[in-house]
Amino acid sequence: MSIYEKLKKASDNKDADAYLDMLHDDFVFLRHQTNTEVTKSEWEPTLKAMMSSDALEIADDRCIYENEEILVMHQVMTFPDGSREAVMIVDRLKDGKIIRTETGATPIQ
Repeated sequence: MSIYEKLKKASDNKDADAYLDMLHDDFVFLRHQTNTEVTKSEWEPTLKAMMSSDALEIADDRCIYENEEILVMHQVMTFPDGSREAVMIVDRLKDGKIIRTETGATPIQ
């Protein structure tokens, strides 16, 4: 199963622990809103809160490209606060896990 397929399954099932298992111990998320970096342990509470909310919706989820070094995805996300964004996600991979995530997002009215 590809990393994309595993992430999609975890997201579809709102299984934060399975999602977190896909993140390398040295994982870093670059927040597009603030251009700040967040470690795996710092990202965990936010991820768990989003996934536990019935208000989080992911639509039009698709893999644009994946190989052993990179995964590029696009999706439309509706967040628990009601905001919606078209999100491009670029994951760098190492040892079969995600070591770095960067996103770019366009707000949707």
